[in-house]
Amino acid sequence: MEELFDFEVVKVGQEVPEFKMAAFQNDEIKDISLSDLKGKWVVLMFYPADFTFVCPTELEDMAALYPKFQEAGAEVISVSTDTAFVHKAWHDSSEAIGKVNYLMGADPTGEVSQLFDVYIDDEGLALRGTFIIDPNGVLKTAEIHDLGIGRSAAETFRKLGAAKFVHENGDQVCPANWTPGADTLTPGLDLVGKI
Repeated sequence: MEELFDFEVVKVGQEVPEFKMAAFQNDEIKDISLSDLKGKWVVLMFYPADFTFVCPTELEDMAALYPKFQEAGAEVISVSTDTAFVHKAWHDSSEAIGKVNYLMGADPTGEVSQLFDVYIDDEGLALRGTFIIDPNGVLKTAEIHDLGIGRSAAETFRKLGAAKFVHENGDQVCPANWTPGADTLTPGLDLVGKI
């Protein structure tokens, strides 16, 4: 397959290159780009295909928490290699997907999926990948699942909270299972061997 970008896939800690795609939201199809969302946290949620089995459970789960993501200053974009027209048909015909109010990105060429290394070449589908991008466009988290393993929107929200905390309090880090309000750690030699 021809290389779509002149760089390798984006990695955690790197600035995400500009990308564009069509998206379905609130009964309309529009063009979106990463630069449109500069200054916001962005959660990209790749999934294999519309009209499937695990995917609607994940998108419905995310739809239930979408208002919390918005309150936290984040935009959610689900992305598959289907077209925006297929997203609309799925939204109109599925009770679960009918609850989705966030952007449903369309990546029929696989360019964006390749950028995040979730594209399955021989199937033209994306793996289940969740990525959190900070307001400066830097990739902060990356999680990729096999097709049969569904994700948790609550865990993605927890990770967003941790990423925001570290972004705002660079001298502190979040331990395992950290949630907002819980104790954090300040790295230093005094902690070595004491945890």
